[in-house]
Amino acid sequence: MGSKTKTTEAPALRRELKARHLTMIAIGGSIGTGLFVASGATISQAGPGGALFSYILIGLMVYFLMTSLGELAAYMPVSGSFATYGQNYVEEGFGFALGWNYWYNWAVTIAVDLVAAQLVMGWWFPDTPGWIWSALFLCVIFLLNYISVRGFGEAEYWFSLIKVATVIIFIIVGVAMIIGIFKGVEPVGWSNWTTAMRLSLAVLRQ
Repeated sequence: MGSKTKTTEAPALRRELKARHLTMIAIGGSIGTGLFVASGATISQAGPGGALFSYILIGLMVYFLMTSLGELAAYMPVSGSFATYGQNYVEEGFGFALGWNYWYNWAVTIAVDLVAAQLVMGWWFPDTPGWIWSALFLCVIFLLNYISVRGFGEAEYWFSLIKVATVIIFIIVGVAMIIGIFKGVEPVGWSNWTTAMRLSLAVLRQ
């Protein structure tokens, strides 16, 4: 009897995410939890002008950062994260620390999202304990990461689409309130800008 030799090959990776998945994940990923939860406090403290200036300043910083990262990715494509660039171009310890800091960032982000979900649902259901909502959304996050890549991409696609649609609706409603289209509501106009400007000047004069 001839000897049978078995060759075990590692399963090849397959790309299950389509272009529309990646596009909506990129767009939806730029719309964070703070836009819906914490932006109101920022506008109330800095005013619409201060919030707009801060957004433009941070947006420019992020733009230059991402263009630099894009150049690195085009020059040296790697299968790992951007911590690999820190390891190759700076020092191995820097790449190690960068990778763990990135992991810590996402660990804290998940906790912040769970707290934000608890606060939002607590406004609609004040009698329900907050930990129930946190546990429920934690299970949803776990299930979305447990299913197949294609299922994860579809879920992220529709969630991102909902976020984009919500932002567009907020902009339309905000413009309508500024102009005064709704019946029984006086047009806001530029009153918030002028009031915030007067308060800012009063604080600077003190």
